[in-house]
Amino acid sequence: MSSSNEDKRTYHHGNLRQALLDAALRLLAELPAAKLSLRELARAAQVSHAAPYHYFSDRDDLIRAAGVEGMRRLLQAQADAVASCHGSRERLLALGKAYVRFAASEPHSFALVFDPQYCRPGEPSVDMAPLIADNERLLANCVTRAQADGVLPPVPPGPMATALWGTVHGLAQLTMAGHLGLPAAEGALDALLPPAPHPQ
Repeated sequence: MSSSNEDKRTYHHGNLRQALLDAALRLLAELPAAKLSLRELARAAQVSHAAPYHYFSDRDDLIRAAGVEGMRRLLQAQADAVASCHGSRERLLALGKAYVRFAASEPHSFALVFDPQYCRPGEPSVDMAPLIADNERLLANCVTRAQADGVLPPVPPGPMATALWGTVHGLAQLTMAGHLGLPAAEGALDALLPPAPHPQ
């Protein structure tokens, strides 16, 4: 049986592209995007060397797609964390901690999401743009609810959201690079949003 027939036998129609992206994310758990190749991807996905070219025109196309998939997973991790919490402070903390944990557990994928070579600032691809918009809405919703509950000061919500994102992203970068342990990063987030004092 030919290798192309094996590819068709192994994956249902439409699933091979996702299987290749899943394999790319597994590889990114071990190595940076600069070392990712279509040949290595095919080997990891257990398909023929030609199979990735049915979905990705070249290596850069693969890496851009892997960045989109990484963003999708980062967004999902945050959304799941927020959905599991009650209370505006808890939801905001869950959002930040999920962001930092993703960077700590998948540093190469996280780095790829923000690599300006593949996701140009202010000019996201048609696949990346809606994910960025969803992430911004998730943060904005958490901020406005926290402000309504007095957890955050009543300043303009846009700059507040930007300040929080910048702080969390900085902690994520320090954690990802090994300069800060995950418990310390999470402790910093707890300190940033201390619980309201109990009335005397």
